[in-house]
Parts: sequence; C-alpha cells; structure tokens
Amino acid sequence: MTTYALTDSWTMTRRELAHWARQPVQMIVGLVFPVMLLVMFGYLVGGGRGVRGDYIDYLMPGMLALTMAFGLESTMLAVTQDLNKGVIDRFRSMPMANGAVLVGRSTADMFQSAVGLAVMIGVGHALGWRANGSVGGFLGAVGLLLLFRFAMLWIGIHLAMVAGKPEMVMAVQILVWPVGFLSNAFATPDSMPDWLGTVVEWNPMSQTATAVRDLFGSPGGEPGHVWAAIVWPLALLAVFFPLAVRRFGRLSR
Repeated sequence: MTTYALTDSWTMTRRELAHWARQPVQMIVGLVFPVMLLVMFGYLVGGGRGVRGDYIDYLMPGMLALTMAFGLESTMLAVTQDLNKGVIDRFRSMPMANGAVLVGRSTADMFQSAVGLAVMIGVGHALGWRANGSVGGFLGAVGLLLLFRFAMLWIGIHLAMVAGKPEMVMAVQILVWPVGFLSNAFATPDSMPDWLGTVVEWNPMSQTATAVRDLFGSPGGEPGHVWAAIVWPLALLAVFFPLAVRRFGRLSR
C-alpha cells in the first residue's frame, strides 16, 4: 500500500514539474520576488531597529524564513484551478492513493523552495553575508527552513480547497502577510512595544528565524529556539495535513 502511495505521489510530482518546464515564467517570478525584498529592506527601507552589528547579518536569516512563508499563491492557484477544471475529479476516479495529488503538489513545490533557498543564499553571499557557524549548523538551518516551508505549503493547500476558486486565493493569501511582517525578520522584539514584541516572539516564523540565526552564527540567534522551530511546524503539519487529505477525500461527494 505504501509503495503504491509513493509511486502515485511521484507521478503527480512529475506532472507538476512538467508544468513548470512548459511555463517557467511563474517559477522565475517566484525566485526573483524574495531577492527584490532582500535588496529593498537591506538597502532602501531597512533600519535594523535594535540590531547590533551589521544589519545584513541579522536580516539575511530573517529573509530566508520570510521566503519560506511567502509564495504560497502559486500552490493555491494550482490546486483551485485543478478543482475548477475537473482535473482532480478525474484523478479521484482512478485507482490512486487518496491524497497522492496533494503530496505530489507539495513535493514539487519543495523542489522549487529548495532552489529558491539556494538562490537567496547565493545573493546574500554576494551582498556580503556569511554563515559563521559550523557545516552542521548550516545544514541544520537549511533543514529548519525547509521544514517550516513544508508546513506552510500544507496550510496553503488546505486553504486553497476551502477557498475553492482561483479568484478567492488572493483574499486568503492576504492572511499570510501578518505571519511574515509580525515577526523578527526585520527588527528585534526588544525594539517594539511590549505587547507587540510578545506577539512577534510567539510567531512560528520568528522562532524559525531566531533558531536559524543561531545556527548560522548571525546576530539575534538564541539556541533555545531550535526546538521551538521544530515543534511549531510539526504541530502545524499535524493539524493541516490530515485536514487537507480529509477535505480532498470528501470532494464531489
């Protein structure tokens, strides 16, 4: 049973990768947008309130975490378009593992996320940022970022099926913005009012950003946040993965 599920999921993954090969513009835009944000906040808008040392060293890990939170609209649009074109109904009529379409979609998006992460790290290196931690710390930071991205993807997949239509995706996507900007990506919670700093510190993205800063050896890192950066995404996955698969199973019933 597990072998069939993995085979079906890989088939759906290849389907999504083939779409990107035929329509690369959307993927290119997704890669360029976070680079634009990095340059904008690093050199035009950013001030680094409460940050000690070089601001780019503090900003870079936060931008990597922000990149993992944003860009869900392409996933959500793809899911809603398949729903409205009847593609998913045809897949569900086949002898295919329940949820393989969704797993294939998330796996393909993780490939894109890994590429986007590599691009951002390369751009950060060109701008003067350096990861001062160990090789193990660097790999651990990348793992935490991808884990956070995986959790966010399943939130997006579930919300896409709740929205149901492509025109509703933008309204739902707006919900992601508070997660990104009510965080410590751009400034430290110590520089904020107490109530706002508390909200920022409890933000799952802030936990990931703080843990990643520690593993990279960047300013603002705290070792105690690594476990929180693992538990938060796993908790989100424990909620939204079964919700998404269950909702998928109930479609057209």
